Amino acid sequence: MASNSGNENIKPKSSAKRGFAAMDEATQRSIASKGGQAAHQKGTAHEFDSEEARRAGQKGGEAVSRDRAHMATIGRKGGESRQSAARAKAQQAAGQSGAEQSSKGGSRQSSKAANH
Repeated sequence: MASNSGNENIKPKSSAKRGFAAMDEATQRSIASKGGQAAHQKGTAHEFDSEEARRAGQKGGEAVSRDRAHMATIGRKGGESRQSAARAKAQQAAGQSGAEQSSKGGSRQSSKAANH
């Protein structure tokens, strides 16, 4: 049986960020940008052609589609958005027809009330 006596002095790694991860986002972007520019100048930067970009996008779409809960969530958001757009359009149409009726001498209800 193996003994773990040699591992007793190992300290757990701290969760404090170090190096690149400890920098603020603007500094990280600046450094990354310089690296990308240097790679382009050197001629070693990778550039996607349209076919390669299409394949990469398709691969990502397939990976996302496997997450059924995520797909249900985004589908629900789309349905809610479409439904709220339809409601807004219906309210706008109702508001315009109400304005037209009032400019023609009021609504039917108010004319009936005046007759009775």
